Amino acid sequence: MTTTTQDAVAARALKGLEDGRSSVRLRAALAVGTTPDPRFVDKLVERCAIEPEFFVRDMLTWALTRHPVSVTLPALLREVRSERAQARSQALHTLSKIGDRRAWPAITRALLSDADEEVARSAWRAAVVLVPEGEESGLAAALATQLGRGERESQLSLSRALAALGDVVVPAVRAAESAPDRHVRAHALATERLLRDPDTGFDFAIEEAKRVVALGGSGREAEQEC
Repeated sequence: MTTTTQDAVAARALKGLEDGRSSVRLRAALAVGTTPDPRFVDKLVERCAIEPEFFVRDMLTWALTRHPVSVTLPALLREVRSERAQARSQALHTLSKIGDRRAWPAITRALLSDADEEVARSAWRAAVVLVPEGEESGLAAALATQLGRGERESQLSLSRALAALGDVVVPAVRAAESAPDRHVRAHALATERLLRDPDTGFDFAIEEAKRVVALGGSGREAEQEC
C-alpha cells in the first residue's frame, strides 16, 4: 500500500469516527485498531470523551490498546485531569486495560473519591490493576473511605475492587465496620463477607449486613452467624 493510499484510508477512518451513525463509528474504531497508526491516537482519545454509545467507547478503548504505549500513555494521563467526567472515566478505563504501572501516580485520592460515580468506579478498577507491589495497604485504606457510597452498582464495584486486593484490605474494612454511618458499616460487613466467601452473592451479603446493622450487631457477631 502506497503512502498516498495509507493516508486516504487513515482520513476515511478518522472521518468515520465522527459519523452520526453509531454503526459507522464502530466500524471506523475497529478499522483504526486493526491497522494501528500513531496519528490516530489523539483522535481516539478525543472521541472517547464524547462518544455516547457504550459499545463504541469499548471499541475505541480496544483500538487504543493496539497502539504503542509510548504514544497512548501520555495522552491518557493528560485526559485523567480533564474537566469532562466522561473523559476522565474513559481514560481510566483504558489505562486499566493497558495495565502499564507507570500510570499509577495518576491515580490520585481525588480520582478515587471523584464526585462522578462512573469516574470513581473507573478509578477503583484502574487502581487495583496498576497498584505497585507494596502499596496495596495504602490503596486499601483509600478505597475504604468510599465504603457506603452510592447505590448498588457503585457499592458492588468497590467491594469487588477491595476483594481483588485480598487479605491486605481486612484492617481497613474492619475499621469501617465501627463507623458511625450505618451505610458504611453495612457495606464494610458485606465486603468482608465477600472476602471470606467469594461465592456469596453481593445482594445477599449486603442485605444480611443491613439486617445485622439494624439489629445493632457487629462484624464479629456476623461472623459467628455464618
